[in-house]
Amino acid sequence: MPYAHITGWGMAVPESVMTNDDISKIVDTNDAWIRERTGISERRIAKPDEFPSTLGVEASIKALKIANLRPTDLDLIICTSSSPEYIFPATACLIQDQLGATKAGAFDLLAACTGFIFALNMAAQAIRSGSIKSALVVGTETLSRFVDWKDRGTCILFGDGAGAFVLQASDRPGGVLSAVMHSDGSGGDSLSLPGGGSRYPATEATIHEGKHYIKMDGKAVFRFATRVMASATQEAID
Repeated sequence: MPYAHITGWGMAVPESVMTNDDISKIVDTNDAWIRERTGISERRIAKPDEFPSTLGVEASIKALKIANLRPTDLDLIICTSSSPEYIFPATACLIQDQLGATKAGAFDLLAACTGFIFALNMAAQAIRSGSIKSALVVGTETLSRFVDWKDRGTCILFGDGAGAFVLQASDRPGGVLSAVMHSDGSGGDSLSLPGGGSRYPATEATIHEGKHYIKMDGKAVFRFATRVMASATQEAID
């Protein structure tokens, strides 16, 4: 059975920086309050001509260079994003086209904060099964476009950027050793983007009601994350 090794990595962020002091001019908050609760000092904000695909391509090119692979060597591209450019076509397909990865299958994986972990595991499993020899995993976001800049609970948290891994098959032991995948859909209301899907498509009413902004119950998300992250990490190690 082949092993799935991470052989390349890359990242891309917009040049535009929004600091905590910048946010404090918009909502009632300050640098010390944000740092103490989140550890965040600044976030990057995409320009009008920057998109999940363009940031993803930039990160992918860097990853491919480190892996010493050409785009045409790729068998699979998985893109994970909570802010895809379209419902369809898949952002992965836009990245595939812009890279010139003409031999690769490409699809999007939507799993919010856990998306990159899920995508990495899917790619590693495909390699370990022997069905492919190389994969590109891309996580890319322009979440600033879904932020309500009047909502202090969410506007401090989200920014824009992309990261990419190249995985390759190898007979050498190592690489992605284990992963666990769990979900709990009962907490869906704690962190969501209600508008834009088929339940709440874009209408004058949904726009007026703010359904196209990120909604979050920060305390509920924090309690859930601190409870499950430790146990999931232990399970993966075991």
